[in-house]
Amino acid sequence: MKIDLSKYLEDWYKEDPAKNIFPGPVITISREQGCPAKLLACQLSDYLNKTKSKNAKDQPWRWISKEILDESAKHLNVDCDQIEHVFDYKNRGVLEDILFAQSKDYYKSDLKIRTTIAKVIRNFANQGNAIIVGRGGVAITRDIPLSLHVMLEAPLEWRAVRTASKREITIDQARTYAQSIDKKRLQFRDYYQGKGTDYTRFDLKINCMTFSLEEIVDVIVGAIKSRKMI
Repeated sequence: MKIDLSKYLEDWYKEDPAKNIFPGPVITISREQGCPAKLLACQLSDYLNKTKSKNAKDQPWRWISKEILDESAKHLNVDCDQIEHVFDYKNRGVLEDILFAQSKDYYKSDLKIRTTIAKVIRNFANQGNAIIVGRGGVAITRDIPLSLHVMLEAPLEWRAVRTASKREITIDQARTYAQSIDKKRLQFRDYYQGKGTDYTRFDLKINCMTFSLEEIVDVIVGAIKSRKMI
């Protein structure tokens, strides 16, 4: 079951219209397995904070990843380990769903977890000066005018070498793992944006094999300057 994201966000704004008065700026970073999204987000936020203009929002730029899990668990009033299967791109089986529902009074369905993730990401985006790493951020924040959406990609063999080194597995295992994670991340985005839609295409696709992190930061900074996001 997919979320009708436009209706969901519209209903949410009606609850508190002030939340959407001046949303953004927000940058989302998606990636193929093996591309350094978190390292990039860290370097990008450091750069933006060092070169912050006088007209920028008061709060510093920050990159957000694990915080999405923490805030989602807080909103649902459960421990993080009760919802992290969704963040690991896993679905409960029917039998497991039934057993959890019968045995835990704080059980939350995958649908409820995913709608909460969308709300949490949107909250971070509306606060501004946010760099959202993964979690379908492109679909959830695409309609915000002050936004930029980046996809990090690279040839499979290059990514497999990095993955094999990091996870201490063979190249063949790393290649299979990377393809599996890529598929699950795409399914996660499709859940929010709808399969096959053109609406949530990325603004930038950058090849991590041929661009250094410093060069990627320069490209993104140039793009957000042209959009007057800083």
